Order: sequence, then structure tokens, then C-alpha cells
Amino acid sequence: MSNAPTPAAGHMPKPGSQSALRQRNQRLIIETLRELGALSQAELARATGLSTATISNIVKALSAEGLTTTHPTTSSGRRALAVSLLETPEIAAGIDFGRSHVRVVLASQGLIVKAEKFAPLPVGHLASESIATAAAMLADLLAESGIERGQVKGAGVGVPGPIDHRTGTVIRGAILPEWVGVNIVARLEEALDMPIFADNDANLGALAQVTWGEHKAARDLVFLKIGSGIGAGLILNGAPYYGHTGITGEIGHATIFDQGLVCRCGNRGCLETVASTAVMIELLSRGESETLTVGAIIRHAMAGDSATLRVIDDAGMAVGRAIANVANMINPEIIVVGGPLAALGETLLNPIRRGLIRHAVPAIGEGTTVVMSSLGDRAEALGAISLALSRRGLPQDRR
Repeated sequence: MSNAPTPAAGHMPKPGSQSALRQRNQRLIIETLRELGALSQAELARATGLSTATISNIVKALSAEGLTTTHPTTSSGRRALAVSLLETPEIAAGIDFGRSHVRVVLASQGLIVKAEKFAPLPVGHLASESIATAAAMLADLLAESGIERGQVKGAGVGVPGPIDHRTGTVIRGAILPEWVGVNIVARLEEALDMPIFADNDANLGALAQVTWGEHKAARDLVFLKIGSGIGAGLILNGAPYYGHTGITGEIGHATIFDQGLVCRCGNRGCLETVASTAVMIELLSRGESETLTVGAIIRHAMAGDSATLRVIDDAGMAVGRAIANVANMINPEIIVVGGPLAALGETLLNPIRRGLIRHAVPAIGEGTTVVMSSLGDRAEALGAISLALSRRGLPQDRR
């Protein structure tokens, strides 16, 4: 595979552009057909609110791609053209690399999960070793599910850190410093022998919320992942927002305390130094015979341990303060919180809301919904599938 820069690593249509509008309308039609079944073009127009001319043009394009089929029918006693969604045999893979894990999921273009695997990885794992693990997991999944490799049209890949979308290279600031400088797109294309579409894990978490989750109608959404690092993925005007080079949502490096601890990014007092799971573990492990895990923190919080609840409350308030600046800037409809602490639910959400309301413009703080993701720790892998489908021209093209 070529090591040349690839658009696969990056540019989605600009929010508000004609391309973004066309993709939004296409996805709306597909989701309507998936939910309601075969409909006439007139019924599609009524169900989606799109004009009959728009419906006709998009249906022709979808039929040419082999995604829909049409056949004569009658509607209200008149001749009409019915539209049905076709389930193709094409499969996409989603690969989520974390600080200490890798998850591989296979799904159809109809968003039906076919198979998945999870494997722990050692902290500080090298890209070469982790890629080999993911390749072996993918091979096992294909064999176990009876899916031919040729059916897999591409893989979306998430990593916990910024990726330069011009080159597909992991850059400084990643939770996996061993991966900095690695062209993740080229390396995985070579290992898996298929098109690769790479992105930051928080961006993929945001994409999952509006393709797999319960927020498909959201036009402006922030996905906030709180883990060993803290990042945000943005959906603006119905489309993922990537900025100039693809490096957006680095909220974990927003300054919270000018005189705080030095962060791994080189700055001082970043959000990650006060609210990441790594910091929570460090604080709560003091005086313990063994280092606590995230699971232990969740159990202690559920049991009402006062020290654990204080650490979570402080972290949540700091997160709310940082996200308030984002909310003041873009005024999102909804902020979705994900990551390994999702099981805490309202215990974590309440201080985040308080911090948001205290530091945001009142109308924004009070008018922004803050909820926990319903997709759990699969969000990033599911978002990776959506990315692969959208970049292959399949139905998950995002607005």
C-alpha cells in the first residue's frame, strides 16, 4: 500500500455545504426506509419533509449504487413508484485502540453487528504489536462468522489522540506516546490489506451517537469522552467537524488552574491533570495496598464512599467548567458523556451540569442537555464502522 497522504484519514463535507446537505438527505431517506419499510416516493416525501424532486434525485442515485430498488405500486388508487432498501453483503470493520485495549467489530451496511472481539493490551503497547493483535482478531472474527475477507470493504480505526488528517499520522498529545509519528493509515492498510479510515476516538464517539445512538436527530452535539485522557468530538450543523488539520476537541488540554500540575502536553493545569481517570486512580490509591482500577472506583462510588464521591464531584465540576467554554462558543443541543466512567450515571453527570451552569452563559447552561451515552464502551468502535461506511459511499454517509 502507498504511504502517500490519503483523504481517507480526513475531510468530511463542510457543515452547511451542498455536499453535506445531500448526504444528510440521503441518510434521512435511508433511515426512513429502514424504519418504515417500502414506501412510495410521495410517502417518502411526506415522511421526511423533503420535496418530491429531491426524493426522486436521491432515489435514482441510491438505486445506481445498488442500495435501493424501485418497483411499480399504487398509492391512493394512483400509479406510484415504491422504494425499498436493499441489504447488501458488504461489511465494514471498526477497530478501537485504547490505552490498554483493542476492540474489533464487524457490521453490515444496515448497522447490524455481525461479530466482535475485545482484547486487553499492556499499557504502553507499541503500534506494531497492537496492529498485529488487531489483524489476528479480525482474521478470527471472519473465520468464526463465515464472512469472506472480500466482503469487508474497509475499516474505520480510532486512536486516543490527535491525528493529522492530511497524512493519517498520530501526532504529539496522544495517550499512546509510543504511537506518535506512526502513519496509522499506511501501517494498517499494509497489515489488513483493505482501505483504512482513521480518526480520533472522541470524534468517532460523536459519530456513533448520531448514527447508532438515540441522538440521530441532533444537529449540534458534543461527545465528551472521560478516560485516561479527555477529548471531545463535535457534530456541527449535522456533520462531524474537523477543523483545518483534523485536530479538534482537545478539551483535555484546556487550562483549568494556571498554577496546576504540568500536563503531558507540556502546559500546566490542563483538565486532564484534575479530571482524568488516571488522576482519580492516583488520588484514591493513596494509602491503599494496591492501585485501584476504574471498576473499583465505580464500585466505591456506588457504595457511597465519601472520598470517592468527593474526587468524582471535583472532577465533574472541572469538566463542566471546561465544557462551558465550548458550549458558549457553539451552543450545542446536547452534550453526551462517554468513556469508562459511564456506569456512574448521575453521580458524574450532576457535577458536570453544575459546572456547566456556573460557568456558561445562563441561557446556554440551562438550555443544554447533558446525558450519558447509551452505547457504553463500544461507542468508538461503532463510530469507526460508521466512518468506514461513509467513506465507502455506503448508507452511513453523514450529513
